[in-house]
Amino acid sequence: MNKFYLFIVFAVLISCKKEPILNLDSLKISDPTDKEGEVIEIDTLLITPFKSKSLMDFYRSRDNQTVWQSEKNRKIILKIIKECEREGLNPSDYNISKLEDLEKKFSELDEEEQLNYDLLLTYNFEKYLIHLHNGKLNPRKLYNNWDLPVDELDMNSILNNALEKDSLICITEKFEPKALTYKKIIKALELINGFPEDKTQQVDTTGIIRRNHKNRAIVNIKKKLLYWKDLDSKDSINSVYDDKTFEAVKKFQTRHGLISDGVIGKSTIKALNFTKEERKHQIIVNLERWRWFAKSFAQNYVLINIPNYSLNVVEDQNVTMSKRIVVGKNKRRTPVLTSVLQTIVFNPTWTVPPTILKEDIIPELIKNRNYLKNKGIGIYDSDTNEVDPKNWNEKRPRGYRYIQKPGYYNALGVVKINFPNRYSVYLHDTNHRDLFERNFRSLSSGCVRIEEPLELVELLLENPKKYSREKMDSIIATKKTLFIGITKRYAIYQWYWTAWSENDELIFRDDIYNLDTDLYNQLRN
Repeated sequence: MNKFYLFIVFAVLISCKKEPILNLDSLKISDPTDKEGEVIEIDTLLITPFKSKSLMDFYRSRDNQTVWQSEKNRKIILKIIKECEREGLNPSDYNISKLEDLEKKFSELDEEEQLNYDLLLTYNFEKYLIHLHNGKLNPRKLYNNWDLPVDELDMNSILNNALEKDSLICITEKFEPKALTYKKIIKALELINGFPEDKTQQVDTTGIIRRNHKNRAIVNIKKKLLYWKDLDSKDSINSVYDDKTFEAVKKFQTRHGLISDGVIGKSTIKALNFTKEERKHQIIVNLERWRWFAKSFAQNYVLINIPNYSLNVVEDQNVTMSKRIVVGKNKRRTPVLTSVLQTIVFNPTWTVPPTILKEDIIPELIKNRNYLKNKGIGIYDSDTNEVDPKNWNEKRPRGYRYIQKPGYYNALGVVKINFPNRYSVYLHDTNHRDLFERNFRSLSSGCVRIEEPLELVELLLENPKKYSREKMDSIIATKKTLFIGITKRYAIYQWYWTAWSENDELIFRDDIYNLDTDLYNQLRN
């Protein structure tokens, strides 16, 4: 089993006094005799073209007058925007060049130009803060299987409060995600920026390379491992797969969520062939995703990272259980969502969903009328009467329900866990329990399969006397469906991220749904 890196708990916010976002000493304020801005009345017609309600509300709260008379405040904002690359954002999205040009010649600006600068500064600063809080892009417009709530902030109050308390320097703390994972992706971006230019060559080889093998590709593999700091010596840059390189490969495999066996195969070569820039892009898109995710966590929750094939239960900021999972294949992806666990179902029946019915069941049933019978699946008409497969009407296959009876070999196994969502997905056991031993586990039709799910159920029900393992086994033995409500509130976060850092090491996972490259291109569009 791959080592799971513990990285999800609430981050403790660091006081701005302890770790300021900006160093005020680095802000060179002009001679105080230089011209400062004067308060200027703003015609609201000048605000309208920006098409920004938050901008309109902010200036209304300031009596429709200019705000950024203070050079110190202007330079704080410019520096925050200029340094937004540390958050994976792009300063050019906030017109930084034009803003800096206006600041350089501020003392020469006439009233109209000062007014324009004030509006542009506020507009772009608000835009940056909104992107920092909710992301630049809207996942619901990008994907049809991402269902995440938008967390709104009172921009007007926060901005005015920062002005009144002279605390602009700390304002980003109000907007950026608080999760420790976000901080660790920020750290990953810092780490990768510290790497030199990537001059390594692509590894070009087929087949499998094992320890003590000799292969021309080993030279480039060693150079890759040296570049990524998994190998710490270049003394033996030759074509022999020696013991030191073997250990370096295992370290590399662990960081990339691969089976750490030192065998260099297709998956390891694929991971080795990522360039520095490609990995940096991957980190940047994961920062964007975390801005889409929840800004605060429930007290108790189940967290799923789809590409990591992992499930963790977190209670009062402590991980109390970790499980390996199987997730949806690329063609039938597990949706990204936030919800609340609701019901445990022992001995569930399984109703064949529309996609599987269309793509799998109907074609097979047309070829063999006994296909479903062999799988323990019954055909039922609209009056819930079971239909003999011989009498099944293949011209109207959707006029029936196809239901598998409870049992150990049911597709859902012996238990499932329901939660409200619009995709009809749930957590469940499986009749293919051997799949958890695989490294690549993107194999389901969208739902999440859990290894040893009864251990999770016992934790969720939190009643060892009434629902001990022995009691659950006796319930399962009846083969009768039983619904039990979950009384303790557990949120479920079914999310997707492929890069972070751990102990100053870069961690990556395979982008199983091929989302990273396209998202980066859209971010930089």
